[in-house]
Amino acid sequence: MAITVSQLNVYPVKGLRGIAVDATHATERGLARDRRFVVVDREGRFLSQRELPLMATVWTEIAGDALLLAAPDFDEIRVPLDPAVGEPLRATVWDSECAAIAPSPEADRWFSEVLGRPCRLAYMPDTTRRTSNPRHAGPGRLVGFADGYAYLVVSEASLAALNARLDRPVPLDRFRANIVVRGCEPFAADGWGEFSVGAARLRMAKPCGRCQVTTTDQATGEVTGPEPLATLSAWRMSPEFGARFGMNAVTLAPGAIRVGDAAVPPSGALSASACTARRSRPRLTAAPPSGATM
Repeated sequence: MAITVSQLNVYPVKGLRGIAVDATHATERGLARDRRFVVVDREGRFLSQRELPLMATVWTEIAGDALLLAAPDFDEIRVPLDPAVGEPLRATVWDSECAAIAPSPEADRWFSEVLGRPCRLAYMPDTTRRTSNPRHAGPGRLVGFADGYAYLVVSEASLAALNARLDRPVPLDRFRANIVVRGCEPFAADGWGEFSVGAARLRMAKPCGRCQVTTTDQATGEVTGPEPLATLSAWRMSPEFGARFGMNAVTLAPGAIRVGDAAVPPSGALSASACTARRSRPRLTAAPPSGATM
């Protein structure tokens, strides 16, 4: 059975609701328009659903050259999708600090009211070159305001395997994936290494260690309890990466991607059965976790 792309999702603002697209472009930083904006506090540190689950209820939409933002009980606002000017600031995601601009005082006021704390909307201009951890990504691999890597890749089969262990199945949006594939065995993508998807070529960098965002209903912003994180922690825990689900990836060669395109691992990639055997063995490492993609 061929392995194909079943979903493509971009998240224009880190931590807010994403947008499903039929076709897009894999750029050096990830899917086009993905996480070029981030909401930050007064000190420039990123805000996320980890501490503010209601961020899941803030809608994003792309309309021409504008980014539309909407939230329950608040009027919609528009900001430039590619702002050319703004107040310079330093934005911090985990331990990574980079140059950004605050393009819209109106958006700053709006987010401060919606989220109930002083905050600003920051944008990453093309001149900013934030890079992933070279230990996993290799040198010079760019990323927007995602936690650490340009893409999160998940398979439908992996979700089905997880849901088979849960009393109440969870939807795929809990994992905020950029690229979703079908046609492979559960967790087979863990062993892909380099692979082509559409006209692009990507490389798996590391397993994605999951956090409490997976317990937040992405439609309502309600934290629903310990699952699926509790099951993942008992089933797919790694000393290095934590509770693994999905793979972080980086760009080797940009190119167009659309839903239905083939995802093709190299001929030397591990088979699904080999991946299954490998993941049953513990990962022996004591290195600290590196960023996921949220």
